[in-house]
Amino acid sequence: MTQIGSPAPEWRISEWLNSDEMLTLEALRGKVVVAFAFQMLCPGCVQESIPQAKRVHETFDGNAVATIGLHTVFEHHEAMRPVSLRAFLHENRIRFPVGVDAHEGDDPLPVTMRAYRMQGTPTLLLIDGAGRLRRQAFGHVPDLALGAEIMALIAQR
Repeated sequence: MTQIGSPAPEWRISEWLNSDEMLTLEALRGKVVVAFAFQMLCPGCVQESIPQAKRVHETFDGNAVATIGLHTVFEHHEAMRPVSLRAFLHENRIRFPVGVDAHEGDDPLPVTMRAYRMQGTPTLLLIDGAGRLRRQAFGHVPDLALGAEIMALIAQR
């Protein structure tokens, strides 16, 4: 896991969905970034993480908080291609930007997942306005706790 309080590693994204531009952490400086690393075939992601990401996106002002999905595929690669992800996003009415975590060579782990040393999905990343990783959590974080953390980071901007 990347050390809490240190600069968040830049994402390596092969393709962005629901965004007209290539988003970078540098471009999002000044905003609190709430990133949800998920796989569309992950039960915990579908039941908990993605609905929570939608609530965060709908609740917080986009000028202060950027809600980002990171599709970090480390298993069932053939079933989770971008064409399937597009259909998944459409069917689940996911409107926030989703980046497809890039792969290098034959490594089954995507680059961003490896850079953050994620244990799996779902993983939550909270990044402050200065680009520092403030929380990394594997599994579900309760809404009330997440909302309080986001508000604390907004207040620090």
